[in-house]
Amino acid sequence: MKLFLLPLACILVLNCHQPQAKEKYNPGQKPNIIFIISDDHAYQAISAYNTALIKTPAIDRLATEGMLFHNAFVTNSICSPSRAVMLTGKFSHLNGVRDNIDVMDTSQVTFSKLLRQNGYETAIYGKWHLKSEPTGFDFWEILPDQGQYYQPDFITPQGMIRETGYVTDIIMDKSIHYLDSLRNREKPFMLMINNKASHRDWWPSMQDLEAFKNKEIPVPPSLFDTYENRSKASSAAEMRIADHMALTMDNKITPELVSNLGYKEFLDWYATDYKNSFDRLSETEKGQWQKVYGPIEVDFTKNKPNGKALTLWKYQRYMEDYLGTIVSVDRNIGRLLNYLDLHDLAQNTIVIYTSDQGFYLGEHGWFDKRFMYEESFRTPLLIRYPEMIRPGSINDDLVQNLDLAETMLDVAGVAIPEEMQGLSLMPLFKNNNKGWRDALYYHYYEYPGIHAVKRHYGIRTTRYKLIHFYYDIDEWEMYDLEKDPHELHNIYNAPDYAKVQKQLHKRLSEIRIQYQDSEALDRKFIESDLARLNLK
Repeated sequence: MKLFLLPLACILVLNCHQPQAKEKYNPGQKPNIIFIISDDHAYQAISAYNTALIKTPAIDRLATEGMLFHNAFVTNSICSPSRAVMLTGKFSHLNGVRDNIDVMDTSQVTFSKLLRQNGYETAIYGKWHLKSEPTGFDFWEILPDQGQYYQPDFITPQGMIRETGYVTDIIMDKSIHYLDSLRNREKPFMLMINNKASHRDWWPSMQDLEAFKNKEIPVPPSLFDTYENRSKASSAAEMRIADHMALTMDNKITPELVSNLGYKEFLDWYATDYKNSFDRLSETEKGQWQKVYGPIEVDFTKNKPNGKALTLWKYQRYMEDYLGTIVSVDRNIGRLLNYLDLHDLAQNTIVIYTSDQGFYLGEHGWFDKRFMYEESFRTPLLIRYPEMIRPGSINDDLVQNLDLAETMLDVAGVAIPEEMQGLSLMPLFKNNNKGWRDALYYHYYEYPGIHAVKRHYGIRTTRYKLIHFYYDIDEWEMYDLEKDPHELHNIYNAPDYAKVQKQLHKRLSEIRIQYQDSEALDRKFIESDLARLNLK
């Protein structure tokens, strides 16, 4: 026992463990795979994409030493479905996880199962969020549902355990412990590291509580978007910072103060969620928390903002905490990359960093995701693989999270099943995009549901986007992304774009057939979802 505890303490606390014997790299051996998925990490909050909000030096290393994908997107911008797509390489309507209520059928084919069947050892630590027990993994410890930022619980093969500390640190601790002490060094490995951060309700690590305090965050031009010339879907959505963001849960003002000052929360459970999260802090952590957030409450009480001033105040508070959670993500990725360097694992390990989707950082006045508009549809993707990717490479092709399972199988030399619907990115590693796709397909289903984002599907080409909102409305939107990158001007039915509109409709019909989606499936899912919600 002592031999186990001493090195582990050094790894987890001091990061100064005694290194194992370095592993010799032999050309031709199968590569190791590390697949990192953060939650709701907007590409705007990675300095390799955008330097206005935050510096992320460790994540940026993957770009400077590998490839940065400028046009990476998701198929369905919501947590559970996105994870199911990445595991199966299939769209939501085929893998069975269309929303956050569906349970993943883990008997279906996944890339982790195929890698395991072909000589890989597999492990996953962190967020799972698929409501069923992981299959296809030799080692796994997962967060229940969304998990907690402090003192998080983990579901393990031996049962539930509670850890002490901050969730992002603990997930990386477990991942490095796997690399250092658990894995079979005779086998290549595939390690999934799934962060809870930067999911709502954005509780930063104690060491990052003041990382953005009193720093004025740039305000997006569309923070006060009026949704003119667009469908009812935008104005009906319940994710506006002004109206739907919680002063308690999201902005960390105590429920008592919110009530005493006469503010009304949009949903009753916001205050309970705040209390539950705060109660997980240790007494020492509560003291540290109060030192930082106490003065914020004093200032809020003094000024008692309303109207636009309140929206601007909520935006700044939101961004301070959201970005604070990402500082910890970046720091821990630095730990991982340093470990790979120290143990001579970098050369033969492909490291993939992405998010389960993008996120609104005030654009269109919103937080959250779900829409096919760029900020939630687009996701970060950075890949380092020294054997194939030239440092500092940039790719502008249309890629999707649908492609990641196929890519990992291809890199490992494992046959890609015909049922998988994506494309391996390997040709793009060598700048070969001959015959690459000309359009992406998207389909969102979770309505009626939280945030009230209506069902919609659509197509995106390199320049244009066509979206159909359906079920309780029947409205179309179309955007020229070259002239209108912020998607503020719906040009559907504009005479100057009649030809383009016709072409997009034709291509959308083709791509629906290509991916085995249809109006018949739409009707089937609406019926089953309404029955499940007792709304039929």
